[in-house]
Amino acid sequence: MIQRLKSLPEIRITMVCMGNICRSPMAAAVLSNRTADWNSPKIIVDSSGTGPWHVGHNAHATSQKVWEAAGYQHSHVARQFQPSDFFTTDLILVMDSSNFNNVINLAIDDDSRKKVFYLRSFDPSLALINPTSVQFSELEVPDPYNQSVEAYEETLIMIERAVDGLLQEILRQ
Repeated sequence: MIQRLKSLPEIRITMVCMGNICRSPMAAAVLSNRTADWNSPKIIVDSSGTGPWHVGHNAHATSQKVWEAAGYQHSHVARQFQPSDFFTTDLILVMDSSNFNNVINLAIDDDSRKKVFYLRSFDPSLALINPTSVQFSELEVPDPYNQSVEAYEETLIMIERAVDGLLQEILRQ
């Protein structure tokens, strides 16, 4: 799947979490900032949630505070993941098993299902974990919703490692 993406002039990536106010906008902020000056391939990033609770809302204040403190700029309005996203997105990166299952259940065919990965499966230290094995939980980005600032900072570190691994994979010949 990733090999096929390397030949595209533009790669559309959607980050997915539960409510689209904490983890997925943070991941979109990291990826969009790290690839802002890329032209080949051009990376286009958005995010969504599998649930409708926060549609139309801004990012969680603590999430945005943490990504901005790390130097990332990103504006965000929450939206819900839709089956039509499979037609407009090349790669769908989910934060946990609940998101994975929710997105997979919306897939209309195997080509759509092949677009869905755990974001942390691109973390080089976790790359050997099979997402269908009993170790799948190690690939999850825990939800920091309404937890301490430190929980959001830990989430950012996990996301940065995974994004770095994803970018290395995209650039690898």
